[in-house]
Amino acid sequence: MTAPNTSFSAAPGEVLERLREYVSSAQLLEIVYRDGAGQVCMAHDAVRDVFSRAGQDFILLRRGIMLPFDRVLMLDGQRISGVAG
Repeated sequence: MTAPNTSFSAAPGEVLERLREYVSSAQLLEIVYRDGAGQVCMAHDAVRDVFSRAGQDFILLRRGIMLPFDRVLMLDGQRISGVAG
């Protein structure tokens, strides 16, 4: 058995819980994601809200950018599991 990993490589529920912590703390974080054209983008922003609509999870940033959760590649330098980059 290996030592626990502090990255977001666990279940998506754990990632969503961590995002909810970012919402309550208004902490600035780095988010790497793919835009609608497939380009890799980076944002340094605080998370305003995390919500679901039509069975899909979204992250709303303070600047008004709404990201589908399945397009997010990394949060604060930590890769999200199951996402090909």
